[in-house]
Amino acid sequence: MPHEEIFDVCDAQDHVIGQATRSDVHARGLLHRAVHIWVFRSDGRLLIHLRSATKDEFPGCYTSSASGHVDAGETYDAAAARELGEELGIAAPLKWLVQLPAGTETANEHTVLYRCETDAAVTPDPGEIDRIEWRTVNEIAAMIDRSPDQFTPPFRSLFAWYRELGSALPHSPVSPHI
Repeated sequence: MPHEEIFDVCDAQDHVIGQATRSDVHARGLLHRAVHIWVFRSDGRLLIHLRSATKDEFPGCYTSSASGHVDAGETYDAAAARELGEELGIAAPLKWLVQLPAGTETANEHTVLYRCETDAAVTPDPGEIDRIEWRTVNEIAAMIDRSPDQFTPPFRSLFAWYRELGSALPHSPVSPHI
């Protein structure tokens, strides 16, 4: 039997209150942690990907360039760098943009969004990603307006924040957290 991931279980303020397996966390709707990384190219296009049909949550939906759970005892920063490498096969300086609280709209995940800019070739993990697309922010907005259910709820929440506040931020690629 494969090893099941262990996550930190958190309270509403993102304080760790215990640990549980991935399946238990999801089955019981426990609050836990996740990271999303948005990879921008120098032309301003954002990489989004279509999740594999075999994913346990939101299969076949569009989401962030890379994303994933924070393992028990892991920091958000370490998880972001790990997920970027695992899902896309790249490493790049990351900038912490925002943390959204856990709730229905974030799939019960305290969610931290990072961004980076790179023109490096990506190698998507076929177990996680069916396909990638490089889109402008306006193209993604139009896609969400037409078919919001084609995107994961956490991505829609992050995208709404980005359109309202995040796009006005300076985009230095270096995170003070890493």
